[in-house]
Amino acid sequence: MSRPRIGVQLQPQHAPQYRAIRDAVRRCEDLGVDIAFNWDHFFPLYGDRDGPHFECWTMLGAWAEQTSRIEIGALVSCNSYRNPELLADMARTVDHIGGGRLILGVGSGWKHRDYREYGYEFGTAGSRLDDLADALPRIKSRLAQLNPQPTRPLPMMIGGGGERKTLRLVAEHADMWHSFATAEDYPHKAAVLAEHCAAVGRDPGAIEHSAALGGDQTLGTVNELLAEADALTGLGVRLLTIGCTGPDYDLTAAEALCRWRDQQ
Repeated sequence: MSRPRIGVQLQPQHAPQYRAIRDAVRRCEDLGVDIAFNWDHFFPLYGDRDGPHFECWTMLGAWAEQTSRIEIGALVSCNSYRNPELLADMARTVDHIGGGRLILGVGSGWKHRDYREYGYEFGTAGSRLDDLADALPRIKSRLAQLNPQPTRPLPMMIGGGGERKTLRLVAEHADMWHSFATAEDYPHKAAVLAEHCAAVGRDPGAIEHSAALGGDQTLGTVNELLAEADALTGLGVRLLTIGCTGPDYDLTAAEALCRWRDQQ
């Protein structure tokens, strides 16, 4: 079994100056983190809801230029905010800027304030998933038509755990599946995904399983995180990601996880 990978989601909130985020992604690369993610929102998700916040994809372009080894991506990009063909072109461009290090994370969207204040139709959870189902083949089709082509087949990550629609889309389209399931819930979700994979004739082992550690806000102690990492990797998770917020972007837990990974 391959060695687990470590991701850090540098949440682009509560940093009054972008240089704090620029410094954090550089430190992630220096620590040996495998993937640096941001998120695709327009306002902070916790803390001061009107606090400082920066946009996702322009930031990824800057990260691609700034870094040289670490993979980068959105965890995850909201399908509703961009035409699928445009998203494909943006992803291809960032992929070239970074020399082949982009992960294309996509999800159906959920944050009502983002939709309301930026003028997007919110719809329902079901309609947003239907829109995602329509968009994924369009993204793939546009990627195949672009000149120049991406530097590599872009790994597509789909986030979510909805058992009827989301996991079916993962089985059909994803190279990576990101879940917020706990170690207790994860085996059931993975089994549902395996059923969808069987229905579409796909090996579930071809999909890298990713999970969040410690939730979005309270990471717990380092020892608790390492115990959670042990439990999830024992269940087949190969990418473990922790959240890290501004303004300080404390990477103590990420450093401990990288040391744990290197001992596996």
